[in-house]
Amino acid sequence: MAEGLTDRGRPIFGPTPPGQGPPCARQSPLTGAEVAEVAALIAGARRGRQAAELPERLRTRDWDSVVAVLLAVDESLGGPGSGLAGAGWKIGAASEEVRRAERLPSPSPGIIYAHTIFPNGARLPAELFINYRCCECEFAFRLARDFPVRAEPYTEADARAGIDCLFPALEIGDTVFGDWYGSSGYYGTCLDNGGGAALVCGPETRSWHDLDLPAAGMDASLNGQYIKSGQGRAAMGHPVTSLTWMLNWARAHGRAVRAGDIVSTGTCTGHLFAAPGDTVRADFGPLGVVEASFA
Repeated sequence: MAEGLTDRGRPIFGPTPPGQGPPCARQSPLTGAEVAEVAALIAGARRGRQAAELPERLRTRDWDSVVAVLLAVDESLGGPGSGLAGAGWKIGAASEEVRRAERLPSPSPGIIYAHTIFPNGARLPAELFINYRCCECEFAFRLARDFPVRAEPYTEADARAGIDCLFPALEIGDTVFGDWYGSSGYYGTCLDNGGGAALVCGPETRSWHDLDLPAAGMDASLNGQYIKSGQGRAAMGHPVTSLTWMLNWARAHGRAVRAGDIVSTGTCTGHLFAAPGDTVRADFGPLGVVEASFA
C-alpha cells in the first residue's frame, strides 16, 4: 500500500483510533429541552459550516435520545421553507464490524437530501463537508412504490416487490464533531444525520433478482491505489434485509417512504477516509464502477 495510506484510506479521522472512543458517563435520556438544544447546536453548525463541540452534560448513550435528536435536526434543516427536500434514507452501521467499532446498539438511519445526490464521476464541492469525507461502498435501491406508515411491519417480500432498480453507490459521511471515532462515545455521527453527507450513484440495473447479492463483491481504491474489498453480506447479511429494516424503522417513526426514494443499505467495506483532491473508486464487477472526486 502506498505510503501514508491504511485500510481506512487516509488516517485523518481525528485523534481517537477506531473502536477506542471512551463511552460517556451518562446513560439517562435527554429531556425535551436538551434534545432541542443538541439539535440546535448540530443544525447551527451545519448551516454555518463549522465544527461543533457537544458539552459533556448533553452527551448520553441513551439510544432513544439519539433518535429524537436525529429527527429534530431533520425538522430544523429540512422543514417548510428550508429548500431541503428528503429523497430517501441511508443506513449507517449496517455492518456488525462498524457497530462493534463504534459500540452501537443498532444500525443508524439518516436522511438523503436531494441536493446531496450526485451522478457517477461527480466532483463533489468542498462546501458539502465540514470535517470529513468518509467513503463507503454500498448497494442502493430506488423504489417503485410507496411504503406508507402502517401498523403491520413490511416483509422482505414487500420490499423486493417495491424495488425499481439496484445500483452501486458511494455514500460519503461527515459530522460536525471533530473526532470521528471519539464521538462514538456519545453516538456523535448518529446524532448528526447518521453521518450522511452525500451519495454518488453508479449504473442502474433492473436485472438483479437472480444475483447472489450477499456474495457480490467490490474493490475500493483511492487515487488508483487499492485499499480494500467487501461483500454484500456486510449489509445485515443481504442488502434487501437492510432495506426492509429501513422501511420498518421509518414506519415505526411515522415516516412514509415514497416511490422514487433511494435507500442506501449500508457500507460493505467499512470506512475509507479521503481528502480534498482525492478520487475514490469502487469497482462492483458486473454491476459496474462508481467514482467520485473531491474539490
